[in-house]
Amino acid sequence: MFRITPIENGICAVEGIYASGVNAGFKKDGFDLGFIRSDKEMDIVYLFTTNKFQAAPIKYVLLKNIKKTNFILANSKNANALTGEDGIKDIVEILEFLSTKIHVKNPLMSSTGVIGVRLDKEKIKKGIEKFDFNEKNSNKFAKAIMTTDSFPKVVAFEVEGEFGKFRIGGVAKGAGMINPAMATMLCFITTDANIPENEMKEILSEINEVTFNAISVDGDTSTNDSVFLMTTRSADYEKEAFREALKKVMQKLALDIVRDGEGATKAVAFVVSGAKDKNEAKIVAKNLTNSLLVKTALFGEDPNWGRIASTVGASGVECYEKRLKIAFENVVVYDRGKIIFDRETERKAHEIMKRKEFKIYVDLGIGDGEFTAYGCDLSYDYVKINAEYRT
Repeated sequence: MFRITPIENGICAVEGIYASGVNAGFKKDGFDLGFIRSDKEMDIVYLFTTNKFQAAPIKYVLLKNIKKTNFILANSKNANALTGEDGIKDIVEILEFLSTKIHVKNPLMSSTGVIGVRLDKEKIKKGIEKFDFNEKNSNKFAKAIMTTDSFPKVVAFEVEGEFGKFRIGGVAKGAGMINPAMATMLCFITTDANIPENEMKEILSEINEVTFNAISVDGDTSTNDSVFLMTTRSADYEKEAFREALKKVMQKLALDIVRDGEGATKAVAFVVSGAKDKNEAKIVAKNLTNSLLVKTALFGEDPNWGRIASTVGASGVECYEKRLKIAFENVVVYDRGKIIFDRETERKAHEIMKRKEFKIYVDLGIGDGEFTAYGCDLSYDYVKINAEYRT
């Protein structure tokens, strides 16, 4: 048995981890350049976007094959993507400058923002000179990596059991271009758990499938999607306790991204069950989160279950009209070939859709495959935000 308790200060809840943010001039006001630093080298594993045009910071990490680090530099407003070899050279120059200010070992960069623009190296260098490298402020770092986010995303837990105890914390950003396929999302997770090296990537990948890979805001996969897991290995460890704690961290951050979807007014869980297998359940769930017709119905609070059924049928999975069941929370609107949608049922479903968060259940009635994906509605503000993204 083990106990997982929420604690404060995100990634800095782990002893020996420092983080903060400054304004380097990319934003008119607020933080736009941040760092994570460790007293000792941390083992690090990562998951990156499957977009074929991976950004320069990702290429740099893969080129260097970084497995240990004590420093991450992160910026917003510029993704450093589709910048070719010059983008990597810019990172090298910036990190060499950083090394003149503080001792760093295998430092790396992470970026988010506009695609196709070279980094302003001089602004970043001046920002580095503003850093207090001994500050422990996860909120400042979280704000420094925000683009269209409306709030910082920070979480931390302490885990105790017969094995001992460890801490784990996370920070993430993301509100638009979200359809992680490992949108623009970044996540940094720190822990002091003494995780066996061969289990770090395994557990991270497993939990990622049901958290970040289960969310969508707009169906677009970014060039910069990154999830980093880092450990100082200075505390205790138990696999099941760590797996559960990591899931809590990543699920909280993933759902915060959905809640903060650009212009979103609702966060919805699409719970798919009864599919032939888990993969087919995932296909249906993800298609429902990405369907523009479903998303606009959510915004209009219209229980148009026909759009849901149509999306299921178009997904290409095995499904049959006489086995399908659809419900808004506990209000069933279609049941194995029978339409259950009179005025009273529609009224009840509409009331559910007025909530900021609710679940839509889809049972294919075939097998035991199940998957839950998380999405949001599509509002007028999403178009406005993205029409003016570079201005």
